[in-house]
Amino acid sequence: MIRSELIQKIAEENPHLFQRDVERIVNTIFEEIIEALARGDRVELRGFGAFSVKKRDARTGRNPRTGEAVDVEEKFVPFFKTGKLLRDRLNEG
Repeated sequence: MIRSELIQKIAEENPHLFQRDVERIVNTIFEEIIEALARGDRVELRGFGAFSVKKRDARTGRNPRTGEAVDVEEKFVPFFKTGKLLRDRLNEG
């Protein structure tokens, strides 16, 4: 599902809301998650999962085309850990 499909689904399920308002709400939620992660905060959505930021240390990598050693700087990457409810629903069966 992409962002526009999410907005469309929410708008269909909530006919009392204008689509432009739903779009603004969805965009605000995503922006707040992004800003929190940029500050280094953790974002937890109960039952769904938690977003956090992990630090990857500097290392020596390899260029896959040439095999040449390349220095890779340290960086921060987003990390998502699923919540128990989501894990349980995915593994029903």
